[in-house]
Amino acid sequence: MRNHLLIRQARILQPDGEFLQGDVLIQEGKIRQIGPDIPGLAENPDPDDNLEVIDAVGLTLLPGVIDPQVHFREPGLEYKEDLFTASCACARGGVTSFLEMPNTRPLTTTQATLDDKLARAARSSLVNYGFFIGATAEHLPDLVEAHPSPGIKIFMGSMKGPLLVDDQAALEAIFSQGDRLIAVHAEDRTRIEERRQQFSDRTDPAVHSEIQDNQAALIATKRALSLSKKYQRRLHILHLSTGDEALLLREDKPSWVTAEVTPQHLLLNTSAYDTIGTLAQMNPPLRSPQDNEILWQALLDGVIDFIATDHAPHTLEEKAQGYPNTPSGMPGVETSLPLMLTQAMQGRCTVPQVAHWMSTAVAKGYGIPNKGAIAPGYDADLVLVDLNTYRPVLREEVVSKCGWNSFEGWNLTGWPVVTIVGGQVVYDHGKLNTDIRGKALSFGG
Repeated sequence: MRNHLLIRQARILQPDGEFLQGDVLIQEGKIRQIGPDIPGLAENPDPDDNLEVIDAVGLTLLPGVIDPQVHFREPGLEYKEDLFTASCACARGGVTSFLEMPNTRPLTTTQATLDDKLARAARSSLVNYGFFIGATAEHLPDLVEAHPSPGIKIFMGSMKGPLLVDDQAALEAIFSQGDRLIAVHAEDRTRIEERRQQFSDRTDPAVHSEIQDNQAALIATKRALSLSKKYQRRLHILHLSTGDEALLLREDKPSWVTAEVTPQHLLLNTSAYDTIGTLAQMNPPLRSPQDNEILWQALLDGVIDFIATDHAPHTLEEKAQGYPNTPSGMPGVETSLPLMLTQAMQGRCTVPQVAHWMSTAVAKGYGIPNKGAIAPGYDADLVLVDLNTYRPVLREEVVSKCGWNSFEGWNLTGWPVVTIVGGQVVYDHGKLNTDIRGKALSFGG
């Protein structure tokens, strides 16, 4: 039986940024035809064909979100999240592909540990997946050769153990060997340790933003940028959080360097500690309202290339332990798209810009072929959203295993109604199809 999907009368975002009111025909996981009125299969019936029709009147069709930075906790920390629960949360949030980070247990630093994650995802992930290889000084051959992987992740700070790489010789060795993308968490460990001692008498969570301050981020970003320029090495700066870094990149950003920002660094600031406490604690930390504004402008101007969530869940019990014993991180895949689409509907940006930042630019940045656009021949990873209805973020509706969200109570529009992965409906009006499985992503295409 050949399965076909016909999306009827959606407001379709086209690659040129314009909208078309019409239909999309999907066959064998690919977009085959786009037009104002596609007759489907009725004119040429085939007993081996099975056509599913989605009535999309009043809905907007966007390319599925590609989230390029998540922490899904499997293996080793499944009590916080696992690949199945996280991929369910992705489907609810319109995220059809994700790139996951290496700080699991064991760490993803070898071909063997990468293969283990790929096998786990093949068994349990409802959406498409890719996994970074983690940089340590001891695994240089794997950093160059491990496959498939979107790139090398370097923790320059905010990390303990083998994944902390801040020694200059080790960094030079990584940047000078091979040519795959290097993605950096840019915070300076030395400054953070000094300021941790300086503020050791403080136990309020707001001190987190003072310990890991703007300068700690700027020092590390300058260092990574210098190494990238020295070796002409493809660099991606993860979760840019400060206006200082954005201004630096505005003046000095080679063509092979990209950067991302999270919705929380655009929409939350240090005032959030007063309302949600440690649920606002993340690395790098939340910044000032002025930083919010400079980051927004950098995103609008193309200085920042795309958006990631840095989905990093912890249990409410862990978050209740009291600073500094509380872990940093917050979930994000369920709310990132409606958060940004709400900003679009309020005039801060446009819907095509949101789709570019959350899908098209990510596919380009990581060389992911046939994703990030609604066009014939592209993979049918799509999301139908409702831009006419506002609904609040409710804790009881959270799918992520952690069971909470830092944006609880925010009234948002653009919630996914239908999410499609590889031509298969994985989320439909609140219901998940947990029989669907995504595929491993390829890179460099």
